[in-house]
Amino acid sequence: MDQNIYIDSMKSTERRSIIILLLSAIGVVGANSLVLSPIAGDVASSFEGALATDVMMAAAAYGAGTAFSAIFLAPRADLVGLGRSLLFALGVLGTSLCICAFAPLVSVLIIAQGVAGLAAGVALPSIYGLSAEVSEAGRESETLGKVLTGWTLSLVLGVTFSAVFSDLVHWRGVFGLLTGITALLAILLARSGRATRRGMAGGVSRSPLKALGIPGLPPLLIMVSAYMVAFYGLYAFLGTHLTVGLGLSTAFAGLSALSYGIGFGAIAPLDRLIDRYGDVIAAPVIFAALTLAYVGLAAVSENGTFIIAMCTFWGAANHLGLNLLVGALTSIRPNQRGTILGLYSGVTYASMFAGTSLYKPVFELHGFSWIALLSALCILPATVYALIRQKNRGATQNKGSY
Repeated sequence: MDQNIYIDSMKSTERRSIIILLLSAIGVVGANSLVLSPIAGDVASSFEGALATDVMMAAAAYGAGTAFSAIFLAPRADLVGLGRSLLFALGVLGTSLCICAFAPLVSVLIIAQGVAGLAAGVALPSIYGLSAEVSEAGRESETLGKVLTGWTLSLVLGVTFSAVFSDLVHWRGVFGLLTGITALLAILLARSGRATRRGMAGGVSRSPLKALGIPGLPPLLIMVSAYMVAFYGLYAFLGTHLTVGLGLSTAFAGLSALSYGIGFGAIAPLDRLIDRYGDVIAAPVIFAALTLAYVGLAAVSENGTFIIAMCTFWGAANHLGLNLLVGALTSIRPNQRGTILGLYSGVTYASMFAGTSLYKPVFELHGFSWIALLSALCILPATVYALIRQKNRGATQNKGSY
């Protein structure tokens, strides 16, 4: 009896350690995707004749690399094994970040970030898939919610801490620190034993696009696209609105990311409610709350303090919505998680580009309140669909089918 309790305790301890490792891995991947924006000027000053816009081409290369890798390389994770794939991705990411820290030319930084994107495109689907693998039965959403709090770490490390660290030390030190953290995570993952497990037999599609034939996947990816366009389109111009539009300081504008991150992380304990009540009941409430968050941002668009406060609610609603969508994707076809989540990451980064591009003329012509309302419109179809689904299929619908 006591021995069984000890074994269960060890399993629980191992699970908790892996979850911490996974959320930390998301933190590093996310931090690198955000780190260049606040320090682009500092980075450019280290290269003769370089401009901040030249440096941001490295961020574009990272996004392109991530989208390509997520669609065409991540499906291999189903055959190789999610743990092995993540270990390999962390190794490539760490090497790329090290090259960034010592880059002698902007062109080298851009290439290194492109390679880092290739690693991230494999790492993110592997992380999401592993969170489903290590989760206790019936607590998948709760586990995924804990892993997703890694994005809060990325907001703190990538937006707030990186700017301060760059001022105090040097921007190269930022990439040096990220290199060290990535190397540590790779060592811990290798020692955990998860990186020795092979993938599931028959777990790979010859073409990732064939996975689009999986029932229920295309509508989910369309919803993911609208969801990400709404987020990235608004987030891209939030800082500009606060500093240029409202004349506030850069430091004050930085509070928006911090406020969003607090909301995103603080709501995590409520993820278990998705497991308890099921996505049929949870989806309409979550998507309605997210729509309300965007409408609220439009309503307070002329008051910087109110915007910062509303960002907390926005972050909380976004966390729950992301949990719902990723949780559904991991449940559709367990032996093809790498492929499905690779498509998810590809759609995410393509939507980031689309959202920024589409929102730019609207923001320039009509201002922040209009793009906030545009984001609300992007979420509205998902809200209506969720309500119709709840009415037609009832609250007894199996989870994971959203």
